[in-house]
Amino acid sequence: MTSYGERSIRIQRTRRTAPSRPKQKVYGPPPPTRDEECAQENDLIEILKSFGCFESYVELRHRENVVQRLESLFKEWLTEMCLQMNSPDIVPQKVGGKLVPFGSHHLGVASKGADIDVLCVGPGFLQRKDFFSSFVRKLKRQREVKDIRVIEEAFVPVVKLTFEGIEIDLVFARVARYRVPQEMDLLREDWLQGTDLHSVRSLNGYRVTEEILRLVPNVQNFRLALRTIKLWAKQRNIYSNSLGFLGGISWAILVARICQEYPNASASTLVTQFFKEYNMWKWPNPIMLRELKDCHFNLPVWDARVNLADRSHSMPIITPAYPMQNTAFNVTPSTLTIMKEEIQRGHTIACWSQLFEKPNFLRKYKHYVLLQATSATEEQHPAWVGLVESRIRHLVINLERNVLVTRAHINVQSYPECSTGNARAPVRTKWLIGLVFNEQGGRHLSIDLTPNLQRFSDIVHSVACRCQMFREGMSTSARYMSQKDFSWDLPQEPGRRVISEEPQPSVSTAAPSPTSHQATKRSRSPHSETSSKKFKSDEGPSEEVCLSQSKSGGLKRAHTPESESPSKRVRTDLLRPAET
Repeated sequence: MTSYGERSIRIQRTRRTAPSRPKQKVYGPPPPTRDEECAQENDLIEILKSFGCFESYVELRHRENVVQRLESLFKEWLTEMCLQMNSPDIVPQKVGGKLVPFGSHHLGVASKGADIDVLCVGPGFLQRKDFFSSFVRKLKRQREVKDIRVIEEAFVPVVKLTFEGIEIDLVFARVARYRVPQEMDLLREDWLQGTDLHSVRSLNGYRVTEEILRLVPNVQNFRLALRTIKLWAKQRNIYSNSLGFLGGISWAILVARICQEYPNASASTLVTQFFKEYNMWKWPNPIMLRELKDCHFNLPVWDARVNLADRSHSMPIITPAYPMQNTAFNVTPSTLTIMKEEIQRGHTIACWSQLFEKPNFLRKYKHYVLLQATSATEEQHPAWVGLVESRIRHLVINLERNVLVTRAHINVQSYPECSTGNARAPVRTKWLIGLVFNEQGGRHLSIDLTPNLQRFSDIVHSVACRCQMFREGMSTSARYMSQKDFSWDLPQEPGRRVISEEPQPSVSTAAPSPTSHQATKRSRSPHSETSSKKFKSDEGPSEEVCLSQSKSGGLKRAHTPESESPSKRVRTDLLRPAET
């Protein structure tokens, strides 16, 4: 018999002589060391500082004081409304009220000069119209408040104002309760039961922001990575929800998902993985931070398995709070292609400075549509520009439906003209849409953009009339331009002239005065005349870009005081060289 000691020695010898396993092969570059990650992160922070992505302590305290001041005004207004309604004495004392910021301020990624999104929560016995009338009048009486305007027709009704130099977006929600305590947890789904749809949308702004912060494993790394992605999106002109790209909450959800996939990664690694993951992502597969959930409160919930309309969304990015919605609903095929190209570019770049380089929009395309919004005064212009800009996305969609247009790219940067010092001079803002045409239809193509541009002008006209926003001197116009029509590159500072002054054919619509609008109707005629003005290429196949200008009696031509007769028509054919 062998002793225990002899058996243990034999086992050890067997272990020593056992064949070793082959090492697993690792493909690609080795992962960065901890020191390399720290160096990359420090370089990233310095670049973000150079772009003004961080607020100073003084600026942050100023923002917090503004929010506190708005909260006290809102609670004062709730008490005043209870007294006006002859409520029992205990109601004004217990009504409470809650005001919380959301969006980039609540996420902790606000940059210098950024606005603040604020949610005001009131009791259910108040009417929504009271907030947009009585509370707005109270705000107008405050000397700190400037440039206040109400947009009740928006998807989420909002009050825009400037408070002590800081832009504020106020939204209102009322819950089915008689009092709103300060400690009220807005993440509880039962608060949504019996709440109107506008209030649910307003509440979801805060609820989605708070859920994102709770779902990411490391908030500090998430914030630094999100600051980087937001700066990159703004520099590359793909940061605008209203114009068909992605807004702040969509980019936050995309970054939060990368944080969930790599919980221990540094901020610089998260940015690298962001471009790698989404460069390979197969849209329209949805991005979700949690499983879909339906509380059966009879509220619309995004679910492509049930709703046929949701299957048509090009880029589903789903909110994590109930009722779950697609934050990228406005994305079009053209904007999706542009964002995919930018993500692919970001994936191939090795240094931070190249990542944030600005593109040259005037050198990217050969053909453009120039949109212009004109107002008579500076006071009217912000509201008019907001209305026109909110409808540009629909023009892009209509252009995409043209079989001869393969891409319509709206530049998110608008170009306001500089002030001439003359108080009576009109105020103008311009946008550019880059176009790529499809040449597969033949050697000589006639591309008529008139129906698309005229429909855009008609939609803006009808919406402005319905909102009673029209004032004398307001107008919109659209015209085709080629790359050679631009006199020089777009300037960095707003206000410098960037378009050559040579007259070009346009489709324009001017606002009638409020007194004459009720008595005028817009008529159409299928006939048009053709002018002799043509631009013809010297070589290669050619196509025609036609802009037919059709006006009806009683409508004024943009920038001219006289009205046009129904028989006056202008049609211009622009012969241009084919794309290479």
